[in-house]
Amino acid sequence: MEKIILIGGKAGQGSALTSYFIGKIFCSLGYYVFNYRDYPSLIRGGHNFNVLRISDKPVYSHKNKYDIILALDQKTIDLHQKDLNKNGFVIGDKTLKAKKLCSIDLKSILSRLKAPKILEADILVGFLFKHFGVNKKILLKAAEKQFREKAKLVKKTIEEGYDLAKTKGKLKKIGPAKYFISGNEAISIGALAAGLDIYIAYPMTPATHVLHFLAKRQLEHNILVLQLENETGIANAAVGASFAGAKVMVGTSGGGFALMTEALSLAGMSELPLVVYLAQRTAPASGVPTYTAQGDLKFALNSGHGEFPRIVVAPGDPQEAIIRAQEAFYLSSRYRTLAILLGDKHLGESNYSFDEIKKSPIGNQRFLLKNPSKNYKGYQITKTGVSPRAVPGQGPFVRATSYEHNEYGNTIEDPDWIVKMNNKRLKKIRHLVRDIKKFNPVTVYGKGKNLIIGWGSTKGAIIDAISELNNFRFLQISYLSPFPKEKVAKEIKKSQKIILVENNATGLLGDVIAEQTGLIIKDKVLKYDARPFTPSDIIRGIKKL
Repeated sequence: MEKIILIGGKAGQGSALTSYFIGKIFCSLGYYVFNYRDYPSLIRGGHNFNVLRISDKPVYSHKNKYDIILALDQKTIDLHQKDLNKNGFVIGDKTLKAKKLCSIDLKSILSRLKAPKILEADILVGFLFKHFGVNKKILLKAAEKQFREKAKLVKKTIEEGYDLAKTKGKLKKIGPAKYFISGNEAISIGALAAGLDIYIAYPMTPATHVLHFLAKRQLEHNILVLQLENETGIANAAVGASFAGAKVMVGTSGGGFALMTEALSLAGMSELPLVVYLAQRTAPASGVPTYTAQGDLKFALNSGHGEFPRIVVAPGDPQEAIIRAQEAFYLSSRYRTLAILLGDKHLGESNYSFDEIKKSPIGNQRFLLKNPSKNYKGYQITKTGVSPRAVPGQGPFVRATSYEHNEYGNTIEDPDWIVKMNNKRLKKIRHLVRDIKKFNPVTVYGKGKNLIIGWGSTKGAIIDAISELNNFRFLQISYLSPFPKEKVAKEIKKSQKIILVENNATGLLGDVIAEQTGLIIKDKVLKYDARPFTPSDIIRGIKKL
């Protein structure tokens, strides 16, 4: 069973919440659900829509052909009616005009119930689930859980819609309930599992939900969530908190990340752990701020002036995001270095369903000395390049500095010491490469002589596409720095045809692969219209090649 449902209307009409609510109900019945969110940078008006893909088999992406449209305004019909499948239809108010409209007198129902206009969507929800033959009690129980103090009126509107529809199917529970989470929620869960102490951010789409998610859970998890005046202040405050021994994460998108880069270089010189969540959106500048892209890869790899180790890891779905966030904290703390979690709007704001949610077993070590010696050297040169770390108050030589320095953290300009300290910091990379191998920096899906290469949020659409492609497998590269060049080169060399799939205009990962392995990928399927890939986009692109 697979159904594609679009819910659309103006900003402020509740299409996003309605879509999430419908998705949760299907997940409770054991179905797999993917929820894609599309909206302009407007608080009111415009056109918002969500696409739900519901299936009895795992799905990781959406489609652009619909079985049902829930229309909260005429514009939704005008824009999307052409994409209805053969037997598709529209559910909406009687004043709307559509070829196959199941019309409802929404105004009359709301007037009778003395309910606000925002509850129009819940009438459509009731109608939808009666069409599928879902037991009314399941809907009412879900509404009670979702809306709590507002549930009484919501349940009445759902019942009104339910009683108007005719049953065309009989969907029953087919298995255990599924987890239904977004990438932003997963990043937050992973950070908490890693022992997060402080999250500092300024609201910037599409990373903002991490700020909200963690702020609601401060007391429950004994963490501090701060919103400061700008991203420059955020990054510097985070470096200071790290110096004091806290596990810190900051979150932002492209423009905010640009303001942070001087402080990231400070973290590099002072060798202080810091985790940054960079949720990409369409650029340059403000670009298309509520849409997706993968255009910041090289920016992340080279962020902060100067040469110092950077860990850059890009999860492909929420389950990975939890584990990769834990790994980022672990590696950042162990190696006293910067770690960047590279996501994007599509991963961050889409909802994925899973049978279970797993966390990494690596734990949440801090790698701090308990009793540093009187002759403690905060930048001691070691075989691995990693110096023992103490925090302020543990001795006179616990220092952090933006200047080049000796082992005690004292400023130096001596050429020999400059070379020694550069070598010390860069020595970490070799040991990072060894450590990252146990985290599976690359993953291969499927079997075939031909190879698709991708990273980040393209994973879902690629996995859904290869089931329809003949003789293709998928190489997902999760760690982009340090780059797993041996494994990537091995997979490329044993492949007949190699195709790069990226949500950017120039094939940035292809450039990185060429730089790291000397292998040039000529065939590329690129999408840079600010929208994510669907499986059909990938299949169509590969067929053209």
